[in-house]
Amino acid sequence: MNSQQERLQVLLAHPGLISVWDFQEEAGQPRVAKGPYPYALQEQSGPVSRAAEGVLGPYAADIAFGQWFNLPRAAAPALNIGGANAQLTVAAWVKREQRDTPECQAVAGMWDETRKKRQYCLFLDLKIWDSQDQVCGHVSGEGGPTPGYKYCMSSAIGNSPVVKGEWHAIAFTYDGQTARCYLDGKLDEREQWNPFAYEGGLFDGGTDGADFTVAAVNRSGVPGNFYSGLLGGLAVFNRALTEEDIEGIVR
Repeated sequence: MNSQQERLQVLLAHPGLISVWDFQEEAGQPRVAKGPYPYALQEQSGPVSRAAEGVLGPYAADIAFGQWFNLPRAAAPALNIGGANAQLTVAAWVKREQRDTPECQAVAGMWDETRKKRQYCLFLDLKIWDSQDQVCGHVSGEGGPTPGYKYCMSSAIGNSPVVKGEWHAIAFTYDGQTARCYLDGKLDEREQWNPFAYEGGLFDGGTDGADFTVAAVNRSGVPGNFYSGLLGGLAVFNRALTEEDIEGIVR
């Protein structure tokens, strides 16, 4: 396995990188990305602590249930990935908290359920299509619910549980036709759901679309679907990385 600094340098050198957050800042500080776009995540619901247990450096964000980060849409145009030719990769290093709640857990993306402005989001434990505890790559071409359903149902869903209390690298990609989920550098194949065929691109939310959020999404008019635990790193790319690429950045 690469050292923390080696792993960070691999990420920074990788083609297509938009931003990578290493979460080395103290509680109360904006989390400023490294890479081409130094976007700043702002704490919500109080200061987010840091733990001396990092992945891209000595520390990780220690996110309590109900806390999250927000990045206004207007301040992050490169993360506004939509349209027929949309491609992306979202990768994160997580150590999930031991908790049992009925909510799924949003890790990062532009996903506003309240205003039907869904685009893309990396989730855990989505609880659709007989899923629980797996990596999920939610994509939406409509912004609102999937036609014929109450909710958005379009998602790549892995096969293996992301074990709580352990570090894991999770990721999902979308290439305009197919979404794929990865666990610890490997495509976590699941019949019908991973890879997940989804043609037509992603919803274009326009100037009034979703913000980029971390550890929560806008749901029923308020933040919800909270992730809690350690977050050691987060990276977003403007292309769909290959399995070889993903293995190279997370090993």
